[in-house]
Amino acid sequence: MSGPGKVAEGSAKTNARGGTRTWPGVRWSILSANAVVLVVNYGDRAAIGVAAPLIVKEFGFSPSTMGLVMSAFAFTYAPASFFGGALADRFGPRKVMTAAVVWWSVFTAAAALCWNATSFLVQRLLFGLGEGPQGSVTARTMSNWFPRREYATAVGLTFAANPLGAAIGTPVVAGLLVWSGNNWRVPFAVLGAVGVLVAVLWYFFVRDRPEEHPRVSARELDHIVGGELARPDDGATEAPSVGYYLRKPAVLATALAFFGFNWITFLFLSWYPTYLVQERGVELSSLAWAGSLPWIAGAVGTAVGGILSDRLAKRFHAPYTVRKWAAVLGLALGGLLCFGITSISGTVLSVALFTLTMLLLYTSNAQFWALVQQCVHPGRVGAVSGFVHFCANLAAIIAPAVTGFLVDDLDSWGAAFSLAAVLAVLGAAVLALAPRPAPVTASGSQSSASAPATSGRD
Repeated sequence: MSGPGKVAEGSAKTNARGGTRTWPGVRWSILSANAVVLVVNYGDRAAIGVAAPLIVKEFGFSPSTMGLVMSAFAFTYAPASFFGGALADRFGPRKVMTAAVVWWSVFTAAAALCWNATSFLVQRLLFGLGEGPQGSVTARTMSNWFPRREYATAVGLTFAANPLGAAIGTPVVAGLLVWSGNNWRVPFAVLGAVGVLVAVLWYFFVRDRPEEHPRVSARELDHIVGGELARPDDGATEAPSVGYYLRKPAVLATALAFFGFNWITFLFLSWYPTYLVQERGVELSSLAWAGSLPWIAGAVGTAVGGILSDRLAKRFHAPYTVRKWAAVLGLALGGLLCFGITSISGTVLSVALFTLTMLLLYTSNAQFWALVQQCVHPGRVGAVSGFVHFCANLAAIIAPAVTGFLVDDLDSWGAAFSLAAVLAVLGAAVLALAPRPAPVTASGSQSSASAPATSGRD
């Protein structure tokens, strides 16, 4: 493979020869496009939670049945996270993300055709199959387009779109429900159509790597592939097998911590609107502000966490250590605050505490992805990120169903929130105790455990 200088030179010649104008910061445009995809992803996912009270009323589902419906998509979402990352490593993020968005959008719209619990279960399983790849494909896209010194910022800003999607999706779905006279089928049809349009725009605008984009300048390409903590050349050395990384304590600890994070996320994504309606007496027309504020805080926490992580890593020349402890602190503090949500009297104070919980919790979000990149060969970022995301998304299978059973059988929202808090704190403790992995060299290969870290790295 050609070196960075030759690639940059070739890019410049292509642009000059074709007469194509270059754009400053094309990588940030790619990040923005990816963020739009994730907004749609989480907006589609949040729709079932907002519509749940109306669905329960129409079909007479018990909390246990509704919990199983909400959990069903994760049975396919979790493994698709892993396989989606592996496919992105092999075929590129552009094609894999396009196919995923079209698939999940079609089955978002298909929710409008459901008529009983079984049909909902089938729809959610197929829906999850398309939604699964988005996280690991995003991780691979950012790894391809950004140098390591900007990676946490890139994933932080991009994944901030996840809670932002829930923040936008909640009032949009609530507004469509009010506009349609509480016809819960309308939001699913509208969101499905929007998703297909976004998939088309993604395919025509995005390229797998900056070297392939006609508007990337030689200067920007040099910025990506040059300097301290540059984007390594994933073809410079042979990548270890995926299985090699899946046995590493640092990877497994990151996966467990991410599981605790996701337990809280999916509890609230699936059940928080129902909790506000049933326990706090919030009207559907008021659900927009109460349901959106915590997710806006989550978006801010994700972005700020990523930016601060990169700045501190650059300052202290210890990216792995900085990212690890940022994840531990955010996850632990968010989990501890989760204990008190149901004991707070008053809806406003309860929403305020949950908003603070999400702000702190989501500062850890970008760190999980950045920790993976810190540990693995760049040619395995998609697959290993997918594995970590797969483990985390097991919480998406279990959390909504367990919450439904706790509310149904024990009549206890407090038990549901307390369990989520314990799992988050436990995940933070395991990550805190995990040993530092052997460093990845500047070329992207894994050095021996005894080898010194390269410049600018732990």
